[in-house]
Amino acid sequence: MDIKYLGHSSFLIKTKQAKLVTDPFSPESTGLKWAKQEADIVTISHEHEDHNYREGVKGEPLVISWPGEFEKKEVRITGFATYHDATKGTERGQNVMYKIEDEDISVLHCGDLGHVIDDTLVEEIGAVDILMIPVGGIYSLGPKEAVKIVNSIEPSIVIPMHFQQEGLRADVFGELAALSLFLHEMGAEDVAPIEKLTVKKESFNPDQVQIVTLSI
Repeated sequence: MDIKYLGHSSFLIKTKQAKLVTDPFSPESTGLKWAKQEADIVTISHEHEDHNYREGVKGEPLVISWPGEFEKKEVRITGFATYHDATKGTERGQNVMYKIEDEDISVLHCGDLGHVIDDTLVEEIGAVDILMIPVGGIYSLGPKEAVKIVNSIEPSIVIPMHFQQEGLRADVFGELAALSLFLHEMGAEDVAPIEKLTVKKESFNPDQVQIVTLSI
């Protein structure tokens, strides 16, 4: 499985059979450049313009934007209902976390999760190899809350997303926390970004959480 970061909360996940894009963003809403991606599956965590840019994906993908169980080209996706804030959706509405499974690897994309999930949901989600988690605060989890999620889910690899990055619109995202704050909370200040993450099931170390940062 190959994982590339497209920016904000968007990733391109390639398996042997399929391509999947998470939370595609419109360039107008974010200020970031978007190069059209071709995909078989698109997951959308919620209907905000920086996460639901369907028209930015080429082909005829299966677009998933609600909780439930789905499958295409041997990729299994399970959506879990959560909230975009810490007040059960009263501020920013619903959010869907997606567990993506293929090649005996499980990836959990948290979308704009805005609260620490309880043990019941952690148990329902089950084992997670790779956790994609927002860390910038304001609109989603901040660094400290993200660490709590990491500790409860216990993935092998953590990929932070939705943080302050060059090019984001300052009028909308100017208060997002820097990635360095999350890395500090995790004791991983020396982690350098890589262009692409390639993983196989046997490459995971169940006894140690690895922080991976990806460049755009």
